[in-house]
Amino acid sequence: MIQRSLLLLTIVLMTVLSSAQSLQVGYLRCEARENPLGVVAKQPMLSWELYSAQQSVIQTAFQIVVADDSLLLKRNVGNVWDSKKQLSATSIQVPYNGKPLQSAKKYYWKIRAWDNKGNESAWSAIALWQMGLMEPKDWAGAKWIAYDNLPDSLRIVPAAHGNGDKAWGKRANVLPLLRTQFAASKKVKQATAFICGLGQFELYINGQKYGDHFLDPGWTKYNKQAQYVTFDVTKQLHAGSNAIGVMLGNGFYYIPGERYRKMTGAYGYPKMIVRLLLEYADGTVENVVSNEQWKAAPSPITYSSLYGGENYDARLIQKDWHTAAFNDAHWKHAVVATPHFLQSQLAEPVKVMQSFEAMAVRQLEHNVWLYDFGQNMSGIPAITVRGNRGDTIKMTPAELLTDDGRANQKATGASSYYLYVLSGDSVEHWQPKFTYYGFRYVQVELLPASSSNHTTQLLQVQALHTRNSATSVGTFQNSNALFNQANRLIQWAINSNMQSVFTDCPHRERLGWQEQLHLMGNALQYNYDIHALGKKITADIRAEQNANGLVPSTIPEYTEMHFANGYFRDSPEWGSNAILMPWNLYQWYGDKQELLTNYATMQRYMQYLRSKDSSYLLMYGLSDWYDLGPERPGFCQLTPMGLTATAYYYQNLRMMQQTATLLGKKADALHYSKWADSVRVAFNNQYFNSHTKQYGTGSQTSNAVALSMGLVSEKNKAAVLDNLIQSIEQNDYRLTAGDVGFHHLLKVLSEAGRSDVIFRMNNRSDVPGYGYQLAKGATALTESWQGSPIVSNNHFMLGHLMEWFYTSLAGIQASPGVVAYKQLRIHPQVVGDISEASGKFRSPYGWIISSWKKTDASFIVQVTIPVNTTATVYLPANSKSSIQMNQQPVKAHVHNGLAQIAIGSGEYIFTVVNQ
Repeated sequence: MIQRSLLLLTIVLMTVLSSAQSLQVGYLRCEARENPLGVVAKQPMLSWELYSAQQSVIQTAFQIVVADDSLLLKRNVGNVWDSKKQLSATSIQVPYNGKPLQSAKKYYWKIRAWDNKGNESAWSAIALWQMGLMEPKDWAGAKWIAYDNLPDSLRIVPAAHGNGDKAWGKRANVLPLLRTQFAASKKVKQATAFICGLGQFELYINGQKYGDHFLDPGWTKYNKQAQYVTFDVTKQLHAGSNAIGVMLGNGFYYIPGERYRKMTGAYGYPKMIVRLLLEYADGTVENVVSNEQWKAAPSPITYSSLYGGENYDARLIQKDWHTAAFNDAHWKHAVVATPHFLQSQLAEPVKVMQSFEAMAVRQLEHNVWLYDFGQNMSGIPAITVRGNRGDTIKMTPAELLTDDGRANQKATGASSYYLYVLSGDSVEHWQPKFTYYGFRYVQVELLPASSSNHTTQLLQVQALHTRNSATSVGTFQNSNALFNQANRLIQWAINSNMQSVFTDCPHRERLGWQEQLHLMGNALQYNYDIHALGKKITADIRAEQNANGLVPSTIPEYTEMHFANGYFRDSPEWGSNAILMPWNLYQWYGDKQELLTNYATMQRYMQYLRSKDSSYLLMYGLSDWYDLGPERPGFCQLTPMGLTATAYYYQNLRMMQQTATLLGKKADALHYSKWADSVRVAFNNQYFNSHTKQYGTGSQTSNAVALSMGLVSEKNKAAVLDNLIQSIEQNDYRLTAGDVGFHHLLKVLSEAGRSDVIFRMNNRSDVPGYGYQLAKGATALTESWQGSPIVSNNHFMLGHLMEWFYTSLAGIQASPGVVAYKQLRIHPQVVGDISEASGKFRSPYGWIISSWKKTDASFIVQVTIPVNTTATVYLPANSKSSIQMNQQPVKAHVHNGLAQIAIGSGEYIFTVVNQ
């Protein structure tokens, strides 16, 4: 009897363990980040992933517990919030609903879940978030301090475009060090630094730079807002005396009048503010804050410009300046500086993400070498040298070479370079701290201070690639070598321009041109989790919107470009990102809060466009920038002025209609619907030729944009599409659409099932396009289809083909009308000579995989669908095809050459054998 009871108990325990193991919870996120610091939302949004070896698994319930002590959480006690068991399938964007959250406090949370198979998961691993400073008073009396203050009469805001007034001169400034020291008299349980340094900063504690961030804080419009960064520095402190040091750089905050610069501006001299919160083991709290008691001195950086480069004189290093042992009696007291409105930096920081060794080194002349790193990238050089005190190493970065093989900055901003003056103390390592450039090559020159029997040696020269550290969420491969190379080409342009804003290029301008974000947005989100960075961008848009509702084309708008009829400052295709970015964040990540937060901004922008329209037409803007016409690329050549602007006007109104409906604003939804109807009528009256069934000039962009945005009547869609395809065929499948139009061209052709046309347009290297650039040696996507050497050779604005790689070749798509990939379409389009393709994408619910292979006899596709989602798989088949799913025959409805099979979560292998 006892043996039988033990056997039954063992069976029950094994069943329970098996059940628990078959459903797991992981990848917990708060406010779109893992374990974020500096959260300021009163109800942070919580998300998680679910994992199961079973198929068709849906979450049916969850329980979240939150505690202010991790030991409580280990006992499953949520003293801050216990949601109890909630019957819900929601696993993303779940709002915290516990006790009011306290500024600067750390919270721990975990979750368990139940599914439709009767499984209950174990508790997840513990995650955390720490609150930021939610109100100005939370800075605990910290003051902005600086080495010196810039007189108001010398401020240049907005920045002057270009070099500014010659009378301003070089405007050299001190790049300061600031320091203080303090005693930790008791055991420190937790230490948190809240810090902002403008334009950029590095934080040092007890002699060591804290963390691996680069160019903190993220760029903003400083007269509107600045960002502070939250660091957990507990492990950097020790009992007794401690020291804090801060090194400041100029960034966009102060752009000196020397060397190359896109603009000349000055918000002020570099400044900083910090609160160091010490929480002792006995429960007491102490603050160390910046004030006029801090000491300040010039740093070894003698020149720093985001555009012009950096000079560093190692002879000026004050050893141990950031330690408690340093005597700062000869330093001056810091001065109190004017304050800025502060927001928490919640997007991922910029970091050094990859290092490169030179693939070739060539000596150009005595003491001059050229290093080729093989890849055009954003970043900085790093050197290791040994030599004579006072000798100088000059490094000139460039993405191209002159005819005689030297660094060529003609199209990217000359002159920009880095100077390092040796201290002469043994082996020295150096890399720039507060600037970067776009380059493949570095020209290195040794400039001796005097004749010497000892020659300075370059022991190592590396290239360090810097970019935003957003998590990578996608990969794509296929059997077509040119398309793999094109994908890499686009990837490197994205990498190089993903900073704290999405820039146009990593050298000449480094400005946040807004059209890229919605035109390239789908490609971006297939590659990186840009949720947190996207929220930073919408905050920038809100801060930049003018009183009259205008949204500038570049954000942050450091300089106002009023030339060229003002189109570089105000173009509807660019400003429409104010509507489309919040909408896309909702579509991609299910973030409805973004629509709520930005709704008033979106409304004001639509009212601004209404003030600019003429009988519901917008007859201005940059239109299809960099299309391929008979002239040098730049301003639109092939599509009528106003066509794309009015099309975006219409699309914006439809987005506003849908947004208002989602937010329960019925009157607004009706208002925007009627307004959109009026724009649609005006657009067709102005641009549609009812005899030829063409829009505008009949250019690729004219017809594609009209189709893509739903401006074509149902009865004319087929004819307009046929004319679009016919015009491409008659033009020998050459692309002509530019920055705005090409995205829509690909969308229309793909949705029409005509990826064969896309394949023929892009699987070539004989005409301007991706293959053409590759054939000319490009390693990052260039600004022009022609890969011209007189423009940027690192621009991501024309990288729209990457979206097609994921959505059409790999076939990973969200079902229409469904957000955050809750329901999927796996619909690979098999075209040309492509025999296999594979795409992998981490959606908010988890990894989606579509990998297919075609032979003469069969088509095989492997599919992974994340837990808590469903999908419809589309397979090329006919009525005589035999179809297997996981080696079992399956019946499927076949229509227009496609078999449709509905599936739930899990891993599947489909095999189609055509008779």
